[in-house]
Amino acid sequence: YNISRSSSSGFKKNELKPWKEKRFVIPAKSSSDFVYHMEQVLDVYKRPYNEDNPVVCSDESPKQLIGEIRQPIPMQRGKEKKIDSEYVRNGVCNIFMMIEPLAGKRLVKVTERRTKKDWAVWIKEIVDDQYPNAKLITLVQDNLNTHNPAVLYGHYTPVEAKRLIDKIEFKYTPKHGSWLDMAEIELNVLQSQCLKERMETKAQVEKAVNAWQNDRNN
Repeated sequence: YNISRSSSSGFKKNELKPWKEKRFVIPAKSSSDFVYHMEQVLDVYKRPYNEDNPVVCSDESPKQLIGEIRQPIPMQRGKEKKIDSEYVRNGVCNIFMMIEPLAGKRLVKVTERRTKKDWAVWIKEIVDDQYPNAKLITLVQDNLNTHNPAVLYGHYTPVEAKRLIDKIEFKYTPKHGSWLDMAEIELNVLQSQCLKERMETKAQVEKAVNAWQNDRNN
């Protein structure tokens, strides 16, 4: 239990609570590499809106597919929805998130996996489908090993890979600093507003995120 008294009684409300902890992303105490990448990303975020050179953030996150063993009891007036503690694991799907902060635009795509090929297809979709008229796209991402432009050469012809790379200015968040990517923040919003409930299939996830995307973009 927690004993809390006023400071005039000799007790303070901020006494130590060893049973509580908070998970946090703690960077290295001294890292020139961290500061360099952080400043690069922050400078990008200071840029004014430019239709010819949009600033876009991209990230991805897994979503576990969970099936019910027993039918949940629906919510009623004065009573919460009840779900059984047992469930069935149906694998995992992947959610790609792209957001252009200054335009209030985001795109969510659900895929079966998160492979280098999936990332290559995602990049091509951003370039050709979302920003076909942009002269240059500034793309902020984290340092995941699949986010390497060289990956494009493994899945497209050299000419096509070069074309895609020439359309993108890649900016990477610091290692252990992926929270500087606004797409990661947006994925957290998606998770809290849309994906808390159990979803059994990839199709269910797609339906939910598409509705969320349309509502949030509007």
